[in-house]
Amino acid sequence: MSQELYKKIYSVREFYRILYQGLRTTKYMSKAKRNMDLSPEFIERIMLGVTEVNGCEVCSYAHTKIALEQGMSNDEIQNFLTGTADSIPSEELSAFLFAQYYADTRGNPTEESWDRIVSLYGEKKANGILGSIRTIMIGNVYGIALSAFLSRLKGKPIKKSGLFYELSMILSIIIYLPVSIIQASIANLSKKPIISF
Repeated sequence: MSQELYKKIYSVREFYRILYQGLRTTKYMSKAKRNMDLSPEFIERIMLGVTEVNGCEVCSYAHTKIALEQGMSNDEIQNFLTGTADSIPSEELSAFLFAQYYADTRGNPTEESWDRIVSLYGEKKANGILGSIRTIMIGNVYGIALSAFLSRLKGKPIKKSGLFYELSMILSIIIYLPVSIIQASIANLSKKPIISF
């Protein structure tokens, strides 16, 4: 695997926050997809854009396969994975750029950028976009550590990574997942905002 693909390494602490946020908003992605507020292709474009910023090998492979199955051309997919937005429909471009910005800021966008997405797409669709971004962020953050560990097993360790980090990330899910599910459920029941600045 090329060292260039691994663009970001997230801490174990960041992983918990990303997992919690994703669990709070994945339902909005599912609902938007079910109600056809967001097409499967739109969601895949967002996911490929976020994956390009983060550089997750596992997610890159998986979402390329999904995008091909949904009828996207190989050229279009390669454009997303190299950061080119030429083939994105104009009505999806703002969401795609926000998704990349969200990943680039490690899940800390400005309030102004979020308000713009809500004003452009409406709250329901914007929440679906946020859910799509956060869902792939979970996969990317976990997948980066998993890919690095698998690369290490093949005798090709990643320079930015270390064995302790990789094992900590991989094993953290055992504790983090149930705790974050409980925290997300409490936050949802108490109507806590899904995004804060």
